[in-house]
Amino acid sequence: MANQSHISRRASLARLSIGLPLTASQSGRSAPPTAKATDPVRSCIFVFFYGGPSHLETWDPKPEAPANIRGEFSAIDTTVPGIRIGEHLPAMARVMHHCAIVRSMHHGNRLHDSASIETFTGRPGLQGDREEFAPIPQFYPSHGALVSKLLPGHDSIVRHAALPHLIHNVVTTPCQGGGFLGSQLDPFLFSGDPARLMYRIEGLEQLQNLDQRRIAERLRLLEQISPPQVTLSDTLDLSSLYQNAADLLQSELLRNVMDLQKEPVSLRERYGMNAVSAVPGDGAAAAADCRSIRGQNLLLARRLAEAGIPFINVNDFRQQGQNWDSHADNFTQHRRYLLPQADQALASLIEDLHDRGLLQSTLVIAAGEFGRTPQINGNAGRDHWPDCYSVLLAGGGINGGQVYGASDRLGAYPDAAPVTPADLAATILWRFGISPQTEIVDRNGRPHRASSGEPLRSLFS
Repeated sequence: MANQSHISRRASLARLSIGLPLTASQSGRSAPPTAKATDPVRSCIFVFFYGGPSHLETWDPKPEAPANIRGEFSAIDTTVPGIRIGEHLPAMARVMHHCAIVRSMHHGNRLHDSASIETFTGRPGLQGDREEFAPIPQFYPSHGALVSKLLPGHDSIVRHAALPHLIHNVVTTPCQGGGFLGSQLDPFLFSGDPARLMYRIEGLEQLQNLDQRRIAERLRLLEQISPPQVTLSDTLDLSSLYQNAADLLQSELLRNVMDLQKEPVSLRERYGMNAVSAVPGDGAAAAADCRSIRGQNLLLARRLAEAGIPFINVNDFRQQGQNWDSHADNFTQHRRYLLPQADQALASLIEDLHDRGLLQSTLVIAAGEFGRTPQINGNAGRDHWPDCYSVLLAGGGINGGQVYGASDRLGAYPDAAPVTPADLAATILWRFGISPQTEIVDRNGRPHRASSGEPLRSLFS
């Protein structure tokens, strides 16, 4: 997928104008009617902890394991008797009655890119278990792209959002867009500005003196030089594309949604908005900047869900040296800056959605691409471990306060009810009212199931 930060204004408008249910009728803040558990969800917020959080320090602590497995942290009680989580997640412990923990997630990819591909698409990458050092095309569509394509009865301009950046290892990881369904299903990118704790949409900043009258004149001129029957492909009408782009350019509602200054300062602080000092090591200043906007990312995600955008990817950290990849000094990293802000922001998102009557209709997923090794290495770190790790879900009709599956006594392998990223993908589609068995067709006309997994229905019954 192309790096969207380098797309021209015209290309941005053309590519991003497919897919925001932000209409004039949705300009108020009133929440929709309270959803029933059996109703399809309206939105999914997928929080991606890039780098691979340690499941043993978060959702699946092993306090009875040997010291070289259990590590430095203890486990704490939650609002659900019998469910204990890592000690540096006190805010999440207070909302566990809204959540479900899957402790038996697993797949076979040990490198970031391939593991991210399976996490974002529910399918192993066609290149195998590898990192990408040069751009390659994405094949299977991401969860957000599939929802955008298959969600029935939804004629919004934007259906799939990503913020505050795309994930990037050596190159932009090829798993975040439309894949063989087309780049028109790539995410609409809300770029974060850590220094100002604000967001922008590159390509949609209105030029000075370009008012609605001039935009209308340009559209009329465009009709004269580009007849309506001209298309970019069999499915994209060019005139409709430009009209959608003009609508976005003039959308005050879109600008309002990403203007977090409209929220009370107390709520912004509840999510977390204070910059933190840099940590030692390469990229320390950039890492500090990235961390300073983490809480605001989830506040913006709530605003986007409230506005009706179906799928919202929140990428917590972006690339190597600035993420959850704790090969060394695992416990200091988790204690000092990885867990405190994530705990504060994620719990605030869940509470805020609940307070607004949106939690039942919004599925929240928090996951990394894998977990960390049970065995602590010689650098006081944990290495990549896809053989067993944990994913947290909240809202979306879940019967809160559950644990699904189990790891063995060391947190090394699934011990009960193993789950794959394909099952998570099927669960997402099913909760939107989309059958995972729906057939999609690639560019060569070959059919594929939307997901090869099975939904985790028991979490919702």
